[in-house]
Amino acid sequence: MPRGIKHYIKPEEAVTLYGLFLERAKRTPDTIAYRYFDIRQEVWLALTWAQMLAQVARWQAALLRENLAAGDRVALMLRNCPEWVMFEQAAMSLGLVVVPLYTVDRPDNAAYIIDNAQARVLLFETDEQWQEMRSVREQLGCVQRMVSLDRITTADEPRLSHADEWLPAEAVLQPERPRQRDELATIIYTSGTTGKPKGVMLSHHNILYNAYASLSTFKEGLDSSDIFLSFLPLSHTFERTAGYYMAMMAGAAVGYARSIPLLADDMKIIRPTVLASVPRIYERIYNAIHAKLEEGPSLRHKLFTLTVEAGWDRFEYQQGRGAWTPKILLWPLLKKLVAAKVMDRLGGRLRLSVSGGAALPPKVSRLFIALGLPLVQGYGMTETSPVVCVNHVEDNRPSTVGPPLEGIQIRIGEQNALLVKGPCNMLGYWNNPEATAAMIDKDGWLNTGDTASIGASGHVSITGRLKEIIVMSNGEKVPPADMEEAILRDNLFDQVMVYGEGHSTLLVLAVVNPDKWNEFAQQVGVRADMPESLYDTRVEQQVLQRISEQIREFPGYAKVRRVLLQTEPWSIENGMMTPTLKLKRAQVVVHFFEQIKQLYEGR
Repeated sequence: MPRGIKHYIKPEEAVTLYGLFLERAKRTPDTIAYRYFDIRQEVWLALTWAQMLAQVARWQAALLRENLAAGDRVALMLRNCPEWVMFEQAAMSLGLVVVPLYTVDRPDNAAYIIDNAQARVLLFETDEQWQEMRSVREQLGCVQRMVSLDRITTADEPRLSHADEWLPAEAVLQPERPRQRDELATIIYTSGTTGKPKGVMLSHHNILYNAYASLSTFKEGLDSSDIFLSFLPLSHTFERTAGYYMAMMAGAAVGYARSIPLLADDMKIIRPTVLASVPRIYERIYNAIHAKLEEGPSLRHKLFTLTVEAGWDRFEYQQGRGAWTPKILLWPLLKKLVAAKVMDRLGGRLRLSVSGGAALPPKVSRLFIALGLPLVQGYGMTETSPVVCVNHVEDNRPSTVGPPLEGIQIRIGEQNALLVKGPCNMLGYWNNPEATAAMIDKDGWLNTGDTASIGASGHVSITGRLKEIIVMSNGEKVPPADMEEAILRDNLFDQVMVYGEGHSTLLVLAVVNPDKWNEFAQQVGVRADMPESLYDTRVEQQVLQRISEQIREFPGYAKVRRVLLQTEPWSIENGMMTPTLKLKRAQVVVHFFEQIKQLYEGR
């Protein structure tokens, strides 16, 4: 099969997401669709498109027995696996609306989403999930059938069925419904950083157009010889569009990683050619590389630095932005000695790597690009299906998020807000016309809430967030995300939040890195294992000095006067982070309210 975009399934050929699946199974029935690790057999297995089609027929037959009507909602709470696809495609074949849930979400949050969407069927996986959901059963009155993939130990629920019993042994695929491109396909709930999650309604065409336009930016093309590595949750629209529908559209396979802790091993096993990730994963690899360099001899560190310098000069020269330098001559040797070894850890076959979901720190993108990884940064949001902009490999400006996709209009509105208009904009928020009207104006322009600038080349730079501005009591405005990114350059900190709304000074709440904290405490002369050491005045003075060094480029009024250190990470479990790993600022403030109050009172 030739590379390029000619063989991609076009939106008008698929019409719906189920139509996309049927067309893919028809075109390449015997090629590998999915690779996954079977926990029971402890072996990696594969499924072809024809085998997936047969499995979808079973799930379709089971859903038909539930007597649901087109437009009814069904929810699923699964890790990334072939069953995720089987359930969704079967549901969409019947005109049902799919509501994905995060496996790591709190039970009360999942229950709110299920109730708000009035989901009729819930598919989940583990006994542990069931035990959590039992605590909120009174909120799940709308659910008529709960289906588990694993056996449940305490099944005191008449609505509960095990998948092996709920699914028929085999089934014949039912005739397809008429395809309606603008029909509601899914409701994806936002992570709720500032309140209750809102249900984003996306049509089949919203997603199909976005997947096709995104694929078309990669001029080399993808085909059945390519394999995506899937590890971001499919409940997130970035992974769902970029790691599921795009692969299906191009005919590429998808390999499901076992878990984040096993990601390094899985990359060597799956050897992906395409990787879509949030910045945090690239940052982890970056930190691991530098930690190893710090432990090794200085010569190794110098050789690595030279490799990055030569690789970056080569990249800039190839992009037509930089002059040729003598270091470029060293690249073939440095690639063999250094760069290739790092790329081998990532599987050694990556042709395209994408970062999205948040800003990628320049130092991180520079390192990977210099080592030869074709890494491009993009931008989007759930409400835009999700991709708005993405860099192209042949026109890659790492400090930007690239130009908009074909057919998507952008402009800068009031307060430098980035406005978006096009076929990928959501239908609206589920049962929330007020929120929809606040997001999309009468002319169809969607306000992203992010501030941006557009360069002469058409590339977009995200400069901040409208709602994430600290307004101090003196009227000065501080962008906390920018300051936090700067402070995080110091590896003493794992997580940082700047606070100061309505106050005349700023303070920093920070979670320290365990290893670096031990080293730092020893240097200061306090015991790292004693909780009171976090509040020692000597510790605070030196931490404030380190913070000051990182934020020196910020205006004079953006000074941090106090700091609150913690050793327990902010997580989804303790309610400080959303399932997409965004900081719940309001929740952090509530949790540490008394400590913050004491700091401002000088105690």
